Amino acid sequence: MDQQETVMQTYPVRLRERGQITLPQPVRDRLDVADGGFLTLVEIGDLLFLSPRPLQVPRLADKLADLLEESELTLADLLQGLQQERIAITQERNR
Repeated sequence: MDQQETVMQTYPVRLRERGQITLPQPVRDRLDVADGGFLTLVEIGDLLFLSPRPLQVPRLADKLADLLEESELTLADLLQGLQQERIAITQERNR
């Protein structure tokens, strides 16, 4: 099984009537989710994660919580680190 390179992408998503959102077509294609399919929404602090694989998300959330607790990092520290990583990846791609 080939491992795909994990790349963080961001997409603007508008909240519509009754709390509905539309996932961008590239995301639906990549994750192989179709109309009427179910996703799992995980809330960690003020972050929201959507996953088409419900069994992995709770485990990931628990791991993340454990890592934050063990390292004494805060969610703000993690987000700052993610922002710095995003900048580094962008700079590397633009070389």
